[in-house]
Amino acid sequence: MFQSVASIRSATLLAAFSCLVAAIAHAEPLPDAAASDPVSLGWMQGTPPPPAKLIRTSDGSFYRFPHTRWSFSHWRELFPSSNVSRGEGPVAPLPRANKPAELDAVSFTRTTGGEPMTFAQALPALYTDGIVVLHRGRIVYEKYFGALDERRPHIAFSVTKSFFGTLGAMLVAEGALDENAPVSRYIPELADSGFADATVRQVLDMTTALDYSEEYGNPKSSFVQYARAVGMFPYPPGVTGPDDVYSYLRTLPKAGTHGERFAYRSPNTDVVGWLVARATGRRPEVVLQERLWSQLGAEADAYMALDRAGNATAAGGFNARLRDFARFGEMMRLGGKLNGRQVVPAAVVARIRQGADREAFAQAGFDTLRGWSYRDQWWISHDDHGVFMARGIHGQAIFVDPKAEMVIARFSSHPVAATVTFDPIVLPAYRAVAEHLMTR
Repeated sequence: MFQSVASIRSATLLAAFSCLVAAIAHAEPLPDAAASDPVSLGWMQGTPPPPAKLIRTSDGSFYRFPHTRWSFSHWRELFPSSNVSRGEGPVAPLPRANKPAELDAVSFTRTTGGEPMTFAQALPALYTDGIVVLHRGRIVYEKYFGALDERRPHIAFSVTKSFFGTLGAMLVAEGALDENAPVSRYIPELADSGFADATVRQVLDMTTALDYSEEYGNPKSSFVQYARAVGMFPYPPGVTGPDDVYSYLRTLPKAGTHGERFAYRSPNTDVVGWLVARATGRRPEVVLQERLWSQLGAEADAYMALDRAGNATAAGGFNARLRDFARFGEMMRLGGKLNGRQVVPAAVVARIRQGADREAFAQAGFDTLRGWSYRDQWWISHDDHGVFMARGIHGQAIFVDPKAEMVIARFSSHPVAATVTFDPIVLPAYRAVAEHLMTR
């Protein structure tokens, strides 16, 4: 019996994803940043591109390294999306005080030891696509690599969570959401799921107890099923399952007691997005546009990736320009205010920065983030600089250091998904830059 074209493509894509996972799990040698440069490799160049240079969703090449170094900067060409307008207001200025050579030379030592490394050396080691450093609201460093430039949006992956967590926190502060109420009060469709008796607060802080594992290096983990539901990967031949994110959320069972421990699980954020929609009567990406993006003085429209049913993927589908991401971080550094406008209530930002239960967070076992906590979809350091972060797989980040008056926004296409993989470089590098800027 012949397989259908769709079945063959599904099998091919699953095989591609499995090969990527296997390569990561066995630490097979991968090309470095220079050897994987998407422009040098000629991905998707030509009209039409040669077959060997094509990147597609149907064959899984879009998520196979080094093809990802092109696809992360071209997500809208691969998946359906919804526009997030910048609005009609003026662009919030980011004056320049460029110090590239000075910051390139900043030296630090990885937390795992070894020889000192400079900031300039760290960028290719992290497969950086673009990075902006703000100090006191001024651009002191900005560089782009590979397929990215200052005008092109890039997939943010889980940095998206911090945008929707902030919206959720705002709605709690306004009384539109009761943080102590069960999720099922607002979303009765989840009454038979593991989320039914979880509170809004537990979902915002990811202390829900669910039968779900977010293991990027395991092709049998719950994350693969979740990725199929949100539309990144098709189901293999003969396998069926939820075909959109909201249907998937209804299938997740409870495992344990809510509120006891932190566990990083992306479906929580899709519930946050659903709560935002129910509390406002608006689609999640519309609320994002109205309450945040159009209030920042962004340079350009952004966009949200959609699942097969047209639902915004709140856990990881936001795409925007890098400088605009830096503007969001700067607004949070300034207590929710930017360009003379109070975008997020100061009390909301202050509560986020206070963090959450550090003992509950410690049970997740993030060795690179000891002493941290997770509040409203933000990562809180509790260090002497008051650092807090938005973090996404493959190296996406917004790093806010209030004491140093510094914000760093970074897009990357690292071949390894888990952010803890590159924390030994990222965290000391950013601290070294912060301390350098504090002397200026």
